Amino acid sequence: MFILLKGLEDYMLPCLNKKLFGFECMGCGLQRSAVLLLRGQVVESFLMYPGLYTLIILFGFIAINTFKNFKNGTKIIAILAMLNIVVIVSSYLLKLYLK
Repeated sequence: MFILLKGLEDYMLPCLNKKLFGFECMGCGLQRSAVLLLRGQVVESFLMYPGLYTLIILFGFIAINTFKNFKNGTKIIAILAMLNIVVIVSSYLLKLYLK
C-alpha cells in the first residue's frame, strides 16, 4: 500500500491557478488530502481540505442512489451538493483570510 501511495505522490498535478496567478484555487489541497486520508491521517487530511469528506458523502450517495433509487434521492443529492459548495467556499475563504 505504501508503494502505491508513494507512486500517487509522484503523479500529482500542479495547480495551474497558483502557478500562473500566484494564489490557490478552491481545489488546492484535494489531491494531497486524498493521499493523507488513504494513509490513515484523518485529521491532517481534514485540515488540508475539509471539502473532501463532503465530496465522499455526495458521490457515495450518488452511487448508492444509482442502484437503489430512493424516493427523495434528487432532493438529498441537491442538499448534499449545496452543503458541499458551502464547505468548499467557506474553507477557501478562511484559508485566504487567515494567511
